[in-house]
Amino acid sequence: MPRLSILIPTYNDTCVNLVKDLHGQCMSVQGLDFEILVADDGSTSSPCMTANQEINSLPHCQYILREKNVGRAAIRNFLARSARYDKLLFIDSHMTVISDIFIQKYLKYSDDHPIVYGGYTIPDTVSPRPSNLRWKYETHSLHLQSTAARAANPYAHFHTSNFLISRSVMLSHPLDERFRRYGYEDELYGKSLHQAFIPIFHIDNPMGFCTFESNDRFLAKTEEGIQTLYEFRDELYDNSQLLRLCRRLSKLHLDGVMSRGFRWSKGWMQKHLTGSHPSLTLYHLYRIGCLLSQMSQPGSLRSKSFKSY
Repeated sequence: MPRLSILIPTYNDTCVNLVKDLHGQCMSVQGLDFEILVADDGSTSSPCMTANQEINSLPHCQYILREKNVGRAAIRNFLARSARYDKLLFIDSHMTVISDIFIQKYLKYSDDHPIVYGGYTIPDTVSPRPSNLRWKYETHSLHLQSTAARAANPYAHFHTSNFLISRSVMLSHPLDERFRRYGYEDELYGKSLHQAFIPIFHIDNPMGFCTFESNDRFLAKTEEGIQTLYEFRDELYDNSQLLRLCRRLSKLHLDGVMSRGFRWSKGWMQKHLTGSHPSLTLYHLYRIGCLLSQMSQPGSLRSKSFKSY
C-alpha cells in the first residue's frame, strides 16, 4: 500500500488552491495513505496566514504556523522530521499543479529510486510578460529544465521546488541549515548528493511556474542571492559559472575597474531593470557587478580564498 507525505514550505504565500489540487489527486488514488503538511516559516502577512488556515479543514492536511523564521533549508528539514511516511514529496508553495496524474506519476517511480525530480515549466496558458524580468529570465532558462537536459547533468539542474525523496535519505543527508537567505541551497544540496553517490532520477512531471514577482522584488532577491553565493563561495565554486567568471576577471586584473564602473552605473541599471523593458543581458551584467562589488570589500574573497582557487 503506497504511503506519501507531501511537504510544502511557505512564507507570505497563500497556497490553499495548491493543497486542494494535490489533496484531490491523492484522494483519487486507491489505497493511498497520505498527508499534506504545510509549514509556515514565520510569515508576516496576516491575510496569507488567515487564508491558509483553511488547509486544516481538509482531511489528512495540516497547516503548521511557526513564529520564528528559520530559513529555506531548516524549514524543509523540519518538514522531513515531522513527516509520518517514508516517501516525501517536496513542493514549493508558489507552484501550480498542471497535470491530472501528477501524484500517480511520482508513485510509479517511488519504490525504485531514492530521489526523483520532476522539474518545472511555464505552461502555455501563461500569457507572455515581456515587461516582467522574472518571466524573461525563467523563459530564457527553461531549456535547462527539459528532462533530457536534466538527465544529462543530473545534479546541476536539481531544484528543491518539486522532488520526491526517501525520508531516510533526507534525514541522513539534510539540507545545509547555514543557508538562511535566498538562493543556492539547491546547488549545494545537489553537490552533497553527488558526493554521497546518491542518484537523482529525472522524469517528465513538472509543476507549473505561473506567478512572477515584480521587477523590484526580483532584483532584490537577486542581490540577496549574490550575497549567499559570496558567503558560500568555497563550497559553490565548482557549481557556479558566475564565480568562475569573476575569478577569470580577477586574474586579468579587470575586477577592480569593473566593480568601480558598476558602482557608478548601478542606479541607472536598477532603473532600467525595474522598468517596462528590462534586458536580460543587462541583468547578467548586474549580477556580475554585484559579485565583483562583494569581492572588492576589505577582507573579502579578493584577499582570501578566492585567490587560492
